[in-house]
Amino acid sequence: MEHYRTQRRTEPLDLGAIPLSVYEWILRNGRLPDEVEAPADLGLSPAELSQACADLLALGLLLPAGDDAEPIPADPAIAEMMVRAPLEREIQQRQQALTRIHEQLRPLSPLFAERTLAGRRGAGVRSFDEPARVQHELSMMTRLCTEEMVSIQPGGGRSPDTLRGIVRESLSMLERGVQLRTLYQHTARASLTTRGYVREVSAAGAQVRTTAEMFERMIIFDRETAFVPQPRTEGRPQGASIVTDPTVVGFLYRMFESIWESGQPFETGQAEYQQTAEELRISILRLMAAGLKDEVIAKRLGMATRTCRRYIKDITDELGATSRFQAGYKVWQMGLPLEAEREE
Repeated sequence: MEHYRTQRRTEPLDLGAIPLSVYEWILRNGRLPDEVEAPADLGLSPAELSQACADLLALGLLLPAGDDAEPIPADPAIAEMMVRAPLEREIQQRQQALTRIHEQLRPLSPLFAERTLAGRRGAGVRSFDEPARVQHELSMMTRLCTEEMVSIQPGGGRSPDTLRGIVRESLSMLERGVQLRTLYQHTARASLTTRGYVREVSAAGAQVRTTAEMFERMIIFDRETAFVPQPRTEGRPQGASIVTDPTVVGFLYRMFESIWESGQPFETGQAEYQQTAEELRISILRLMAAGLKDEVIAKRLGMATRTCRRYIKDITDELGATSRFQAGYKVWQMGLPLEAEREE
């Protein structure tokens, strides 16, 4: 039986049905099966029998009995003790390592909590010019948020790279019980990647709506901390300001609620997209009647100027108008309340 011993393993392993059946056969018959008995009684090939004996040797259920003698069966209780001993030592060592880590890091928790609380609830505004620093602060707040995050995301659909980064954070927050509400513009419904993101987070419990027009990008955590963008400066990356003054954050939150109430649920079906596309056309008509230029209308509605001009051409062609003024007049004849949207 030399070939059994040469295949013996030293690492712990889990016994399957085959080694156990071989061990039971050995106990009943008082010896190892040979290559004739293994196929007949156990249904095993010589290779399977050899591997089973090697596994039994590795677990100590078979013990070598000398150079020329067959291995003999061992008491399972003793074999269990031999296997458990190194595993229990490893568990004990890992528990001691965990205890040391806890003792080293525990004194730092109050300091971090004090710093975080001051950053979230201290009155005032902190400004960051570097986008990387802004992203760091945003990532920290998503981990610290405990109740609700609301955000306004203007400008149409978001890039695939951006959505891949935030989908994991969004799902993690939802798993912790944080409520998520996001406002996009209607033009975001035409973005396949944005619709895919909305479908995934909505299935996990997030709420997403869209409106025709909205203000600048904004994120509010737990009604305590607001992120608002800094004014754009040519040649410089756009930074952000973190607002923690309760009065200002409260005002921004109420503004979000007002826009949220006027929004439409972001459904990813085609019928819902057609409905919001019609509302988008009406918004363009209103802004045209207000005398705004194409570039301003496009920015207000979160679309490219070229796309906006294509909408305007389709609208004027549909109305049979030869000028923007004539289109506005025809719309007024249709009874649309354009005056409510007119700019001063």
